[in-house]
Amino acid sequence: MYQTIRTAAYERDPDYGPWVENTHVMQLGEELHRSLTDLYVRIRGQSDHPVRLPVRQLNALLRAMAPGSVATARNADADCQAPWLYGREPVPQEVVAPLIGTWAAGLLRDYDYESADGAERADRVGAEDELLHDIETAVSDLPPWRSESVDFTENLITPGGTAEPAGRLYSLLPERIACRLASRPYHSHGTTLGFRVVSCENGAELVSWPPRRYEHRNRTWYYSALVTITVHTVPFAERFRVHVSTSIRRWATHLDIRRRDLHGATVLLDAPLPWPDGPRRGYRLVGNTIAFDRSRGEVAWRRHSPALLLPELDIVRSYPEPEHLLTAPEKWINGRQGIAAGIIYSPTLGPHSVGPGLMPKERAELDAWVEEGLRPMLRRVPDMTRVTRSNTPSLLPRTASAGDDGAREARETLARRQALAGALAGKPLEVDILWQTPETRDELITALPDLIGLSPGRQSRGGTESPWRWQADGIDIRVRTSPAGSLAAPLTVPVDRRRPRAVRLAEAVADRCALVGEHMERPQDVWGLTIIEIGGKERFKKNPYSDPKHALRIACARRGRLSQFVNHPEDAEGTLRHRARWTWLDAFRQLGAIAPPAHRVGAGIPGDLQYAALWMVRYTRRGPTRCPARRLVAVRVRPEEGPGAVHGWDADRAEWVPYPQLLLSLATETDMDAAEAAEDQMASRSGAGYRGEQPRQGAEQQIRTLLYQLRGRPTLLLANTGNLRQCWPRLRNGALVKDMLGFGVTPDQRLAIYGSDLRVVLTRDGNGREEVPEWYAHDGKGKAGFAKGVWGLSAPENRVFASTVDVPHTAPLPKGLMKLVPSETGRTAPGKSAWNPALLEVTVLGCLSEGALKDAGRADVPADRPAEWATLTHQLRFHDDYPPLARPLPLHLARLAGQYVLPLATGASPKALVPDAE
Repeated sequence: MYQTIRTAAYERDPDYGPWVENTHVMQLGEELHRSLTDLYVRIRGQSDHPVRLPVRQLNALLRAMAPGSVATARNADADCQAPWLYGREPVPQEVVAPLIGTWAAGLLRDYDYESADGAERADRVGAEDELLHDIETAVSDLPPWRSESVDFTENLITPGGTAEPAGRLYSLLPERIACRLASRPYHSHGTTLGFRVVSCENGAELVSWPPRRYEHRNRTWYYSALVTITVHTVPFAERFRVHVSTSIRRWATHLDIRRRDLHGATVLLDAPLPWPDGPRRGYRLVGNTIAFDRSRGEVAWRRHSPALLLPELDIVRSYPEPEHLLTAPEKWINGRQGIAAGIIYSPTLGPHSVGPGLMPKERAELDAWVEEGLRPMLRRVPDMTRVTRSNTPSLLPRTASAGDDGAREARETLARRQALAGALAGKPLEVDILWQTPETRDELITALPDLIGLSPGRQSRGGTESPWRWQADGIDIRVRTSPAGSLAAPLTVPVDRRRPRAVRLAEAVADRCALVGEHMERPQDVWGLTIIEIGGKERFKKNPYSDPKHALRIACARRGRLSQFVNHPEDAEGTLRHRARWTWLDAFRQLGAIAPPAHRVGAGIPGDLQYAALWMVRYTRRGPTRCPARRLVAVRVRPEEGPGAVHGWDADRAEWVPYPQLLLSLATETDMDAAEAAEDQMASRSGAGYRGEQPRQGAEQQIRTLLYQLRGRPTLLLANTGNLRQCWPRLRNGALVKDMLGFGVTPDQRLAIYGSDLRVVLTRDGNGREEVPEWYAHDGKGKAGFAKGVWGLSAPENRVFASTVDVPHTAPLPKGLMKLVPSETGRTAPGKSAWNPALLEVTVLGCLSEGALKDAGRADVPADRPAEWATLTHQLRFHDDYPPLARPLPLHLARLAGQYVLPLATGASPKALVPDAE
């Protein structure tokens, strides 16, 4: 058993001191900013929103084509006096000026000249010529480069003790680190990999170039090493962190997708520098995007892509056209006339023979290369050690003996039956199975009694569609089966493109609801559940909005019935028996028939503790029903009340209701009128959020109300910071203070104000931004692997811990598998998929610490140990029926409740919402 884990995280080395470098900086300048803004306003037209130049494309062009440039600042388009370009040395004006001029001329491509008559068109052209002349004058006299000392470790310590980096370091530091590492080749087992820098929105990437090759099934597949660098904060840490993650980047060279279905793919371009003097090739790959352009009827570059401008800078070489990239991707990734381009693979582009991910040994070697390249300015964050040996709750033992397996299965079925009886609370359960294939119907009927340990059941006379019934131990289950027929058919969405798709989709849902109402009765004094066999997502690939799943869920909820879906056997992976089992287990979860196993933390946890979890469901206009939505979901679990004691907060009724009742209310309460939907849609398009401050204030008020409702007994409140901090900004790392809670602009208050026995634990995952570091376990002797447990730094009053789980038994790969440099005995290694369990950060924000008890005048109460509450949170990830969960069970239940948040645009007129581009 490993006793130590290592994270791929780095911080300032105090022995080295501040990392200060003399850097050259250029501003955008007032004159150039004004000229560019005037041009953009003429093109865009007048608007109520502040004018901000669309410099994303220009910044990418400068980073790629200006030798010596390191990074571009984020806010230079808004503040012309702020630093804009950062460089190792001044970039000549003869290089910067043509790049700016080419970009400015490119803005005019989007100007609609055809809508004007001859005289007006001439006036417009004359005005643009004048503006371009002003821009040429401005770029001929650019602001001078000036020398500036940049502290790459500059930070501010917040009142809560968290180090926050200077704002510009979130982009500048990853770029600087990437450039530093790219200058050092990676050597491993006789193989050398070179890296190129790729700028990203949240950091920087290193991609090994040229790509590696893997021969499989008479085809060549291409892949590269990927190193991602981001800057983050950690609650209460006195130094901010640099996270460096490693993985595989696969390149798409065998595409299986219709052009019309290509909604966006990233292309990295390796192009030579066009300047006669200086280096012939830079150290970057240039990011671009291609997608099908419906107005042109072909695949084209997206507007922000620098590739649109490169042919104007370099008239000698032939740059790839998007259509050529799709027809001959392998030729371009190998290079033509000194230019190479690779399409980044995603599953929508077809299959790929190279598996994703790296195993621990290879990641550890890459991590050691990174560590060496960052010395002496940055050091690795100290390794974390176990804080407990109680890694799991009281789970049923897993043994190899057949007899013991039978006993374990009997205990599992008994536990499920008791949980189901507790959730049903004496009411019968009425189940309708709507099937498309007889084998699915039969397997579902067989799996139900097996899971809850009942006899095969009794079927009424009358043929295969007669009802089945099971009665035992307070359970009364009645199952009816019938063909799904037209209920599971694709939705027919009106084709009138003059109206928003949200409105047309709502009409299609209404039609399906009416059809379901004709076939399905509303349950009376029973719990209702409908299991429907539907086609997989691939069947609706051409038109995803014809998928009837969400419409059926809304229709069933309006009839007072929960819904669960199982895919047609032709569209699903895995055995039908396995899928039938999971269909029922998820149905039990929706009924609230699930409870956390008894913990094994110790006497420091109150016996009458209740769990509460918060989850914010957020949809943009591209959500499942094309309607934006925000809904706070709260779930409460009381283990001491026995199995099935899962409730959710009904905000309209201001009371806790059984979990299945919460789900039904979510599906029927979120219809939006036309005005509300239009306002949310326009706000989401402009990036202003949803109706200003109102949702944030409303969510915070709901949370305060919930805390008041929970104060009657010891409570552990669980929240995910990445999910909640947008509506509860005081959950930002820099705003956290130990044993305090804050809302809005009011001062922080002691935790005891919201409940004398309240504890608050925050969890954090990667959140799509590498917010938590990668990790691997090691023994200090070169062996690397995985380990489950709770880990922490050896620091007094530590509040931040790591929760990890082991690799599931379904992913038995050797920990020493090498994919980037496969050995002679591991030639097929690149084809293996490497599954790496993610680290879950656990922060004990509030507990009954010595300081909190002293402030509350409760000196007679023993103080909490934060490690015990972190261990409890970790143990909540385990359950006998599931592989380890990504988050604690109460949070898992709150998040899955979001599947029932399905707002519809009701009562909308053709002008209520902005029409969508098809």
